[in-house]
Amino acid sequence: MRDDIVIRGGTVVDGTGTPGRPGDVAVADGLIREIGPDLRGERELDASGCVVAPGFIDIHTHYDAQVFWDPALRPSSYHGVTTVVAGNCGFAIAPTRPEHHDVIVHTLENVEDMDPATLTEGVAWDFETFPEYLASVRRRGTLLNFTAYVGHSALRLFVMGDAAYERAATGGEIERMSAIVREGIAAGGAGFSTSFSYAHRGVDGKPVPSRFAEADEVEALFRATAEAGRGVILITPGPQCSYADVYEWQPRFGRPFTYPLFAAPGGRHLEPVGLHEQGLANGANVWPQVTPRPLTMQFTLADPYSLNTGTVFGELLKVGRAVRLAAYRDPEWRTLAAADVEHSQMKPRWETFEVSESRQFPELQGRRVTDLAAERGCSPLDVMCELSVAEDLETRFRAYIANDDADEVARLLTHEHVALGLSDAGAHVDQLCDAALPTDLLGRWVREREVMPVEAAVRKLTGEPADMFGFVGRGYLRAGNAADVCVFDPATIDPGPMRRVRDFPADGERLTAEEPGGLRHVLVNGTPIRVDEAQLDAPDRRPGVRPELD
Repeated sequence: MRDDIVIRGGTVVDGTGTPGRPGDVAVADGLIREIGPDLRGERELDASGCVVAPGFIDIHTHYDAQVFWDPALRPSSYHGVTTVVAGNCGFAIAPTRPEHHDVIVHTLENVEDMDPATLTEGVAWDFETFPEYLASVRRRGTLLNFTAYVGHSALRLFVMGDAAYERAATGGEIERMSAIVREGIAAGGAGFSTSFSYAHRGVDGKPVPSRFAEADEVEALFRATAEAGRGVILITPGPQCSYADVYEWQPRFGRPFTYPLFAAPGGRHLEPVGLHEQGLANGANVWPQVTPRPLTMQFTLADPYSLNTGTVFGELLKVGRAVRLAAYRDPEWRTLAAADVEHSQMKPRWETFEVSESRQFPELQGRRVTDLAAERGCSPLDVMCELSVAEDLETRFRAYIANDDADEVARLLTHEHVALGLSDAGAHVDQLCDAALPTDLLGRWVREREVMPVEAAVRKLTGEPADMFGFVGRGYLRAGNAADVCVFDPATIDPGPMRRVRDFPADGERLTAEEPGGLRHVLVNGTPIRVDEAQLDAPDRRPGVRPELD
């Protein structure tokens, strides 16, 4: 019998974490038919010298809007990813009502650095309910498998209207929200997500709607997720929900819980690590999400995301460009803002700030802002404001926020019961590009730093997230499973360079990484989307589906 496609001559690393073995993989009708020696197919893909793995699963993306104008979900599709989960941190775009489209747009503008003009032009608002949103995505088709959480902030807006940004929910409103969560998960949603993070500010700099929720609402929505019987609960902790609360809630509601965890300056991540170890000992099913990528941002003072947590900077979220420029020109405002951010929850690490891009002052590119401040006898913020005003807010700066201590990152990556995530693909697209997380892990952390064997890394990218979400027939190379396959050369796999492009609706710009090294072939449901290190970007090639949850 000859199959549609046979991937020949590679080492099969099947997602279980067990040692790889030589073998061919036969694909027919979108499924893996057989794994074994000397298989034959109508089309054969050479995998000699390569690892043949399940397609990678990215559990932390924000492709909720981008999916409408970019069904290829770039650049994730260039890095071996075959399944994505959107709607993270409570920031979905459904359910929604027409009168709230602008509120959704400007919430995403502030919390995820999405261009409002791009969102307005690019999203087809032909849905209201969450099931209608999933159906709209399905009608258009996607290159990758796509699902999303029911997001708390969108949910509150849908049920409460503008009051979602102002107050706690009533009992009746909580009941309606709970019903919508159950409905969304029944329609194929990945679970429920929410945020209580101080960093998440929406329209006019106000806390996002989920931050107005009180304990009775939060617990009711977790209970609704449990009653749905499927999916994961994602929390971005904050004042209303501590890390300790996660380990108290999870055993009560039964569904897997997950939350973001970076290696934080000053060892602030060690407290949740200790709670996690105690929680595991008590049987909790909690998965902190970790990443090999340093959390860096390239930003302008037109939208200084990492500084907006300060009260003084936060006030600028309410005003236009002219008022912002006037503030930056004012020495008294700069003194006040610099003092304020020193007491914010995300205190700037000025020693990591540098000039990234400057047309008028190219000689300053790569210079540390602290060095320039010392030379000029002023503060780092003074330097940034002066350069930005001179270039009409076009000067770009780069800063490290967290996850840049390699030893601590390695400790987190290899800790028991943590999930690989936090690429944030689809968000902050002009400030960072961490969609290359899989190729970075395999190249820089597995091959170069040897923090774990390739079989363990593949498991973290495939079988582990599939088990966590209950994705049926995905995450493992097994006969009968969906033929989501990634073939890479472990000796050369690499995320490749980043570049800045303008190819989004309304001339929107983004950072992207679309030239990985060593990524030979990728199949989604048996359809090749990458062959011999060349991406196949045919517009009608949309083999992705909504992954089924167990």
